[in-house]
Amino acid sequence: MLAAHTETLWRDMNTTLKRFIAKRVMDENTTEDILQDVFLRIHTRADTLKDATKLESWIFQIARNAIIDYYRSHTHEHELPDDTAVDDAEDDELSKKLAPCLRGMIEDLPAKYREALLLTEYEGLSQVELAQRLGISFSGAKSRVQRAREQLKATLLQCCHFELDRFGKILDYYPRHTCCTSPAGSRAC
Repeated sequence: MLAAHTETLWRDMNTTLKRFIAKRVMDENTTEDILQDVFLRIHTRADTLKDATKLESWIFQIARNAIIDYYRSHTHEHELPDDTAVDDAEDDELSKKLAPCLRGMIEDLPAKYREALLLTEYEGLSQVELAQRLGISFSGAKSRVQRAREQLKATLLQCCHFELDRFGKILDYYPRHTCCTSPAGSRAC
């Protein structure tokens, strides 16, 4: 029944589905590949549609599943963009600018959270190794690291406004006001 109407569906839903997919994947070629896969699935699985009044939601569910399948099959592929060297240089500069501010904020964390963050982020211990070193359970270590990150993030967001790209990567930041001071002294954010 629906298989005969696939061409009509293509005309009616192509643009909408393409936008839906493009918002969830990185590039145009992948979007096109997934879109083709969606329509192939619609055509071959038409007999699984139980309620014709829910056709659109059924199609979008197929699209969601195709996107999930794409990410599952590509979890180990990492394509580096051409401008990686430029990004690395920009990241280094941003890191150098933020470092004094971060150091002071980390020093202001409660001792157990500060220790957990320093050992995992700066000394490179895994959370399992952190648990062993501190003599606490793995879940306790995991919890400390997570709480330390949350507290640090809250302090950073209170102090600075961050510009992010569409992937959540920090592009730049601006101090909100002179909030970057601590009992230990002034931080130059």
